[in-house]
Amino acid sequence: MKNIINKLLVNHSLIYKLFLYIATIILVVYLFPKSGQFKYEFQKGKPWEYENYYAPFDFAIQKTPEEIAIEKEQITKLSKQFFKYDEQIVVQVKDAINSKIEDALYNSELTETKKIELRDLALQITNDIYEFGYLESSVDIKPEIDLVTLRKGNKSQEIDANKLFKASQILSFINSKIGNEPFTQEENIVLNIIYEGLKPNVAFDTDFTEMVLQENLSKISYTKGLVSENERIIFKGDIVEGEKLIILNSVKSEFESQVWSKSNYNWIVSGYTILVSLAFLMLLLFLRKYRIEIFENNTKITFIFFNIILIVLLITLIVKYDAKYIYIAPIVILPLVLKAFFDARLGLFTHVLTVLLLGFIVPNSFEFIFLQIIAGIVTILTISELYKRANLFISVIQITFVYFVAYFAFSIIQEGNAQNLDWEKLVYFTINGGATLFVLPLIYVFEKLFSLVSDESLKELSNTNSKLLRELAEKAPGTFQHSLQVANLAETCANEIQANSMLVRTGALYHDIGKMMNPMYFTENQSTNVNPHNELTPKDSALIIINHIIAGVELAKKNRLPDRIIDFIRTHHGTTLVYYFYKREEELIGNKPDKKYFQYPGPIPFSKETAILMMCDSVEAASKSIKEPTAQAFDNLVEKIVNKQMEDGQFMNADITFKELQIIKKVLKKKLKNIYHLRIEYPE
Repeated sequence: MKNIINKLLVNHSLIYKLFLYIATIILVVYLFPKSGQFKYEFQKGKPWEYENYYAPFDFAIQKTPEEIAIEKEQITKLSKQFFKYDEQIVVQVKDAINSKIEDALYNSELTETKKIELRDLALQITNDIYEFGYLESSVDIKPEIDLVTLRKGNKSQEIDANKLFKASQILSFINSKIGNEPFTQEENIVLNIIYEGLKPNVAFDTDFTEMVLQENLSKISYTKGLVSENERIIFKGDIVEGEKLIILNSVKSEFESQVWSKSNYNWIVSGYTILVSLAFLMLLLFLRKYRIEIFENNTKITFIFFNIILIVLLITLIVKYDAKYIYIAPIVILPLVLKAFFDARLGLFTHVLTVLLLGFIVPNSFEFIFLQIIAGIVTILTISELYKRANLFISVIQITFVYFVAYFAFSIIQEGNAQNLDWEKLVYFTINGGATLFVLPLIYVFEKLFSLVSDESLKELSNTNSKLLRELAEKAPGTFQHSLQVANLAETCANEIQANSMLVRTGALYHDIGKMMNPMYFTENQSTNVNPHNELTPKDSALIIINHIIAGVELAKKNRLPDRIIDFIRTHHGTTLVYYFYKREEELIGNKPDKKYFQYPGPIPFSKETAILMMCDSVEAASKSIKEPTAQAFDNLVEKIVNKQMEDGQFMNADITFKELQIIKKVLKKKLKNIYHLRIEYPE
């Protein structure tokens, strides 16, 4: 039992990876759609490349979205309009008009008979107008409709739309009923009373009209025929277009709408599990072979898997809501995030694997996969320094443009012309580009959640006004100046060989912070001729020099510097010797001393950036010892130091080529000559 526990403890990292691997596979397979899959891929305008295809079962031919849209538009255009008739307004208007006419004619010189005639006429006009109703002026009746439905209480009747009075018709109608002009004074009074007293009593019944419209729309049939089992659908070599395309899309939808049955559920899940397992296994093998430092870090592997799951979840949710919105999802955030924290190659490799997995979820998978892989490649190639916001904006514009161009190409291939472009998709691509800008706050969140460091954080750390660098400048000003010079040299070298210049610059600024513990034991900080090493043995002096590595790592951890920066502190001397004190010890004892007392603990550099820092640090420090600076002296110095480091195997674990080493040598020679160039002697 004890042995089992010990084995578990020893292999806990591998066990965690296995658990993460299995859990991720289960989650991704769970997110996959629980429906059948059509086993053939086809494109509009392309030949059918498979054997003759016959209907596997009876199914209905589905109408195209365009046909359904036209049908809906026609139903909406011809749908009935309903109006509400308010009888209460009619009663109020009649009473008010009658009362005002009686008051107006009370002192009139007209005979009683004439007064009664005018009152009866006003009542008749009012009754005529309100027989079908007076329509509110804000309501428009569709010109395509002849009949409208008028609702009086619980009763409804269809009437000619022209029978509803409008405000523009009222005055002329009253005039025609009163008689021939010129009107008498009393007739004008009655006319004005009627005109001013009338109120609209018919309003558009929005809710009822909408309810009837939706009911009619719900009755639309989405099919237009039937294909019988074993009926031929398409011959091999036929062009997929017209009715053949419609029928193929119908049978594909029929397959995809079928929920997995119990009989084939386990088999299909097994198939998905194998494919997803292969995809994640390829990712782990890639990390194991080419990114061993990431593979050995469980937090980083968890972060990569988490991002893949996040993208799969996002696309799954969009497809479940409405698959037409899949191009709104900013998939290229995945390679952007991975490039910000790791490197471009890992970002692109992970992006391609993720897009291949998404092909199981999305419709038109070939088009989706092609567009997203191209967009991912453009993302990786165009964004070099994410911390520069202008770079991100320019890259987003380029990505969006590539989406436009690729979609345009697909469209003209499928449609045979450029007239049937889906402009709505171009809007989705634009939204996609805007959403990609969200990567900056997302990177900040990931930094806090997973304790990682991005170029944006490196930019902040490289600020020489930061607390730790200010402290270095105060306690060890010579070391601070040395670090600045090394940072400038390293940044230039990194730019020349396409390494991460921001990372190596930041690492160079912090690589010697351990010297703050004993600044006077390092020559660059000795402002007097007193050298404390004169009172120490070579072994003790070497120990103090070597300890600046250990002190630097402790100080960096105390100030919560990222591991990527601490790596520069650990590796900038590799496993080289403190050669000066090694030779002094050799002179004292007259024999070769034990190297373990004079050797830095390592590890040796394991990346281009840490290798660059080792070369620049050694060359910059050694250049101070040249008494007569000449071009030849600098050339010899650089060659001697870098070649010695290569002979000692300091770059064996660094992903750096001989060509890149030669480029770095040239840069260092040129920079040293620029730094130490001779000036003309000015007259006193």
